[in-house]
Amino acid sequence: MRGPHNIWRLIRTGATFERAGAMRVALEAMDAPPALRVAARVLGWPFQWLGIRGDESMPPVTRALTALGPAYIKFGQIMSTRPDVVGDELATQLRVLQDKLPPFPVAEAKAAVERELGYPCDTLFSEFSPPVAAASIAQVHKARLASTGEAVAVKVLRPGIERAFRKDIDAFYFAARMVELLSPGARRLRPMDVIAHFEGVVLGELDLRLEASAAGEFAANTARDEGFGVPVVQWDLSARRVMTLGWVEGISLGDVAAIDAAGHDRVMLGNRVLQLFLNHALRDGYFHADMHQGNLKVGRSGEILALDFGIMGRIDEYTRRVYAEILIGFIRKDYRRVAEVHFEAGYVPPDRDIDAFAQALRSVGEPIFGMDATRISMARLLAYLFEVTERFGMETRTELILLQRTMVVVEGVARSLNPRINIWEVAKPVVESYIRSNVGPAALARDLIATARVLGRFGPKLPVLTESLLVRAMQPPAPPPRRVPGAVWALAGAAAAIAGVLVGTLL
Repeated sequence: MRGPHNIWRLIRTGATFERAGAMRVALEAMDAPPALRVAARVLGWPFQWLGIRGDESMPPVTRALTALGPAYIKFGQIMSTRPDVVGDELATQLRVLQDKLPPFPVAEAKAAVERELGYPCDTLFSEFSPPVAAASIAQVHKARLASTGEAVAVKVLRPGIERAFRKDIDAFYFAARMVELLSPGARRLRPMDVIAHFEGVVLGELDLRLEASAAGEFAANTARDEGFGVPVVQWDLSARRVMTLGWVEGISLGDVAAIDAAGHDRVMLGNRVLQLFLNHALRDGYFHADMHQGNLKVGRSGEILALDFGIMGRIDEYTRRVYAEILIGFIRKDYRRVAEVHFEAGYVPPDRDIDAFAQALRSVGEPIFGMDATRISMARLLAYLFEVTERFGMETRTELILLQRTMVVVEGVARSLNPRINIWEVAKPVVESYIRSNVGPAALARDLIATARVLGRFGPKLPVLTESLLVRAMQPPAPPPRRVPGAVWALAGAAAAIAGVLVGTLL
């Protein structure tokens, strides 16, 4: 029974949020229903003395999450990708949530390497440094391959982290059920779906084979991207709890002074990081969804190097085409076409007024295009767009929310490198190139060829399938089932109950 443990975790969480002054902030940011606000305050306020004090220099919510430990830190980071749940302001605060924790001993890391890879660590690596980075789930060591002398990064999961996360995820599910039970009005926040999304991301990060696979796929997709690099996965030195990648030397994209001192062109770097992201999202449908400065470096030759592939985004071909048409429609100020795309994609219910929707879209685009070019923000446009589409009945689409959140981060990185960047001017050639290749006659021809290939694979079965459909269509309709009167069902139920009692008595 995990009930008592989960109740205790809830009380400690509520007490810590109250003690940090975070409970009210979080509930208001999520626009929580009154019943949920009362229940949460009752859960935390009387037990404040049980809460963890935390670092008082931090904002309330980040302070509370950091004090509660790795699972809560990771939950906050993932919720920063869901402004639809926590609100824009709180999502912005959570994006700077750091998960730097004290490292565990090198001896434990080496023991984990031996258990996972089947050989002593010193046999595989001629050098194995103390941890160079320690986060909530894993830590990283710089090492050198014994076979070639090549420098590599070895990522090792924290001891017992899977069990610790499993316990906290159980408590999160328990809390979500309580929220739905105590406050039906809070179901619009979809608490169970939110926890399921968190669980899916975390379980992926707790199996480093999946992150290695993500790095490998991302590297294959971007192999021809000029000025961009992804470290090579060492598959023979990677397993569930250990991952080995090529070592990346460079300057953090957040260290503007060092970038200037090294003589790199910041304007070019700002343009490149934005165009690379759009290419990955539109061309590949697979993008790095955590592209903050800490995960991007500038190499010696000025190339951008990506790190940490725990959170990746994926959007299908159809959604990419829709997204590109929406962007190009705004760039060209063709609000009617943007409205039509939303209706064609089924994002907005067909019973809504398309002219009213187009007018609402104009109210989104015109104020932004009226700004000075250096203040135009694609991230702001997408945020306003989601507000309008929600008013017209569009359901939340997680993949687009993740795309929007990443766009906000990438735009921030680009502006930190070049404060006067014109986002539209930089984005336009990428979007137009995608439109030329993927929307129109050429794309239709490719789609028809792909359809023909599918039909070709099923060719031998087509005659049989056609005959079966024709035979079924020519058969007379089956007579409707006879309805059994309700009284008969009632008598049958009573007889079954009496029989059950008699059998029980005899036994």
